[in-house]
Amino acid sequence: MALRALAIDFNSYFASVEQQERPELRGQPLIVVPVLAETSGSIAVSLEAKKLGLKRNVRVAEARRLCPGLIVVEARPEVYIRYHRRLKEVVATLAPVKKVQSIDELECELSGDLALTQRALTLGREIRAKIIREVGPCLRCSIGIGPNWFLAKLASDIEKPDGLVLLDKDDVPGELIRRGVQLAEFTGIGPSMEKRLRAAGIDSVEKLYAADRARLRSIWGSVEGARFHDWMHGGVQEREAAQHNTIGHSQVLPPAQRNTTAALAALHRLLQKAAMRLRHESYYAGGLQLSVGYRDGANWGDDLHFNETQDTIHFTHVLNQLWSRRTHDKPPLQVGVILHRLLASHLHTADLFEAEKEKSRTKLLHAVDTLNQTFGKNSVYFGGAHGATGYTPMRIAFTRIPEPEVEEIDATRQRRLKPKKPPAPPGDDCGST
Repeated sequence: MALRALAIDFNSYFASVEQQERPELRGQPLIVVPVLAETSGSIAVSLEAKKLGLKRNVRVAEARRLCPGLIVVEARPEVYIRYHRRLKEVVATLAPVKKVQSIDELECELSGDLALTQRALTLGREIRAKIIREVGPCLRCSIGIGPNWFLAKLASDIEKPDGLVLLDKDDVPGELIRRGVQLAEFTGIGPSMEKRLRAAGIDSVEKLYAADRARLRSIWGSVEGARFHDWMHGGVQEREAAQHNTIGHSQVLPPAQRNTTAALAALHRLLQKAAMRLRHESYYAGGLQLSVGYRDGANWGDDLHFNETQDTIHFTHVLNQLWSRRTHDKPPLQVGVILHRLLASHLHTADLFEAEKEKSRTKLLHAVDTLNQTFGKNSVYFGGAHGATGYTPMRIAFTRIPEPEVEEIDATRQRRLKPKKPPAPPGDDCGST
């Protein structure tokens, strides 16, 4: 079975970046949170805090109780993206980066001599050493090597932190059984799927490996079960790329903004960010969904469909209409907005009676986007977001890496709407006759 994939999983990534940036945090238990509030949940836990039993999503108040002396750090997405890009550059000097799986996971392609067992293991050690040397000693990573991404990813999870594990044809399932790998550790087996597998009599890695394609397809209820079988047995069929069908943002409100006025302003700001991304990624949206969560665990949401558009002004009217339908006046804890029913720009046909209006609005919105990308977010914004521009920061979902050049400021523009003219060549006297 040829080795084809090398998976790099950066351990406790956000927390490790903070420790690299701030030496006083090194060796200290810390958690990273999206907003500094006792009710906020952690999005990253340092290795030191993990040793004390803390896990992701733990609430700040509970984390402090479990770990006296804990340091709580507010997330800095721009810094994590900068490190992600640098790490990718460093890794790419040693092996081709086939895919960015998430902000803390890279997949490298192995071929030629890199696919040989000892060379692949040497490559893993070289990658780790170069990261430490050129990015920093706090950026620790676990590396897995296998015949496909599925098994390489599993291998990277077996030993943390700083693991280097290779799974070849003779290691599956024996090595997995020896190491005590559980069903829930496989990518694609969540709580619901594990329950279905156990109900079907598959309660161990050995039984999972022995199940044939047809049986796993039946348990999954889709072709995904057959693919899972093939990947576990070393198959190289690529996972189908997920279709881009929504663009949205959500936010846990800071304590001082947990009121209906501030929540509505935050929704407008989130909507304007989503609309800018929609235009940047060349889509139109035909649906808008709002969601609101409350401290008592209650949730409210509503949705409206319309002719597909990129028009922030139209989205604003829809948002206000949806907001008027909400069933609770309680102080909100969390808000979210999603643009959906996406249509690629090249498939869009303007409404016959709205074509001129759409054309003029497109020019206006393009100008607004350009100003914000040049001079920084919120340089120009629609009035509904007034008062919320300071507390809707950029957020990172592990599977979506934001582009600061779109959502914050594009530094390459050098705060210029037009590119700077290059200097005239030496000896070119434009004033001579």
